[in-house]
Amino acid sequence: MDKLKEDKIIADLLPQEFGKQGRIWVICLLFFAALGVFAYGRQLYYGLEVTAMRDYASWGIYISNFVFFVAISLVGSLITAVLRLTNVKWSTPLTRIAEIIAVSAITFASLIIIVDMGRPERFYNLFLHGRLQSPIIWDVIVITTYFFISLLLLYFPLLPDLKIMIGFKERNGKWLQKLYEFLGSFWKNTKAQFKITDKAINILAIAIIPVAFSIHTVTSWLFATTYRPGWDSTNFGAYFISGAFLVGAGGVVVAMYIFRTHYKLEKYITNDHFDRMGKVLVLLALLYLYFNFNEFLVPAFKMKKSEEEHLLGLFTGEFAPIFWFAIFTSMFIPIFILLFKKGRRPLPAFIAGILVVVGSWFKRFLIVTPTLLHPFLPMHDVPANYHHYIPTWEEWAIAGGSLAGALLVITFFARIFPIIPIHETIIETESLENEKHF
Repeated sequence: MDKLKEDKIIADLLPQEFGKQGRIWVICLLFFAALGVFAYGRQLYYGLEVTAMRDYASWGIYISNFVFFVAISLVGSLITAVLRLTNVKWSTPLTRIAEIIAVSAITFASLIIIVDMGRPERFYNLFLHGRLQSPIIWDVIVITTYFFISLLLLYFPLLPDLKIMIGFKERNGKWLQKLYEFLGSFWKNTKAQFKITDKAINILAIAIIPVAFSIHTVTSWLFATTYRPGWDSTNFGAYFISGAFLVGAGGVVVAMYIFRTHYKLEKYITNDHFDRMGKVLVLLALLYLYFNFNEFLVPAFKMKKSEEEHLLGLFTGEFAPIFWFAIFTSMFIPIFILLFKKGRRPLPAFIAGILVVVGSWFKRFLIVTPTLLHPFLPMHDVPANYHHYIPTWEEWAIAGGSLAGALLVITFFARIFPIIPIHETIIETESLENEKHF
């Protein structure tokens, strides 16, 4: 490849400063994050009584958010590990997008668990007195492991790009230059360094797959090992994993469209990428639809009294509007859009991705709340509000603040680092040119 083409790729993919729209976006996210911090301050001061959680609905949208964040983080292993190991070349522009989504999501999944605790200052007891008999300690172990592997999978492929970034001293400014040098000044672009890094990335890509499956399986066990209608299921592990793949892929499609549009990356995130990711989304939506069908058909066939109340509450009762909204927005409508080639163009695919992400959040809410309100032992002699769960404004503010925080991490990462790998793009472009030449 000639120097002009290489310079053009570097110029296109270098991080860009926030424009007017970017600054408005950041201000909005900071506002919601600050509102969440304020609401959490009230919760710390007054206790969990500011929430709508009670004896029965002891888990609310905090745990729904936790399950959602854990689910969407699986996209790191799907794009970076599975597609890399199967030598799928078209996924290169998407790997860093997927990894930063994974890192930001798993970070806030950890934080929201602390928020859910009534006494967060006792969090250290989990490490001092954790019991291996408890699925909660398993969750802590796999989440921590998954976070560090995802962080390394984000950092190692970034090293050659940091070397490129260090060369733009005047453009970077003082503090960014110091950050780049701190993170990557040791990188010299030698063959030995590339060999070690490639080996390390392959090892991490292999390691993250069982860890990713473990994190979602263990999270499902937090529910399935609790003897309650709606959770007492051997299907929960596969049910959670299939749903996590779906929402993770949907999140990547949304991010692809936003970065492509805002940073003018049409040459790198092409229509073909949306077409391929649209096909992946259809496959994953059909898979998740199967597990949903299986999850509800078996208890509906047996129709035990406790399960009957739970199912009727979902299909025709109090939670029916949310249930059918979640089913149609996360599966049926995206499948209908993406089955057709025109639906796999950037804008329709983006709309389908939004529907998948929104519907999947409500699906997690439905996993948590209805079961808690339909215990095996009927509710007797409790206040009327114990029979329902409607989150307070503090809960909505904290949940919204955590989502805003995750988006802020992604936003600032895209401002500081290349969102598409520069070095890998140059190598692949050069390889394609050589193939055409021969």
